[in-house]
Amino acid sequence: MSEKQRKHSIFDKMNGYVEEFENLVDELMASAFSEGPSWNTETCCLQALSNVFMTSREVVVTADMPNIETETVKVEAVDENTVEITAKMRKKVRFADLGIYHRQGEFSSLRCQGRIHVAFDAEKMKIAYKGGIVEVRFSRKKK
Repeated sequence: MSEKQRKHSIFDKMNGYVEEFENLVDELMASAFSEGPSWNTETCCLQALSNVFMTSREVVVTADMPNIETETVKVEAVDENTVEITAKMRKKVRFADLGIYHRQGEFSSLRCQGRIHVAFDAEKMKIAYKGGIVEVRFSRKKK
């Protein structure tokens, strides 16, 4: 085998590794961001950032919901493992306000869903709003 053929085969191997790495990154990104866009133009709703954490006695769901009308906050158990928080915003937000100029539309509410992997009591909840954060506390059901 000549020197030129050997170098070419090393580059072919490297290209194969790079392609394999790119495929793995694409799969990882697709699984991490499979939810799609963070807005729904049909319902005029933006997806709020949220977090779910559990203690031994309760489940706490927090949602980043700035500039909302606090009296419009609704918390509903979608099913036994999912909670949805919605609220109307004081001021509508347009795509242009978000720096997106190639789309048209405006949003008047915020929404988020949290998956809870333990049994919780949806009837007993405490809702608090401070500094743009909605915090919902549920008691955990005893086994």
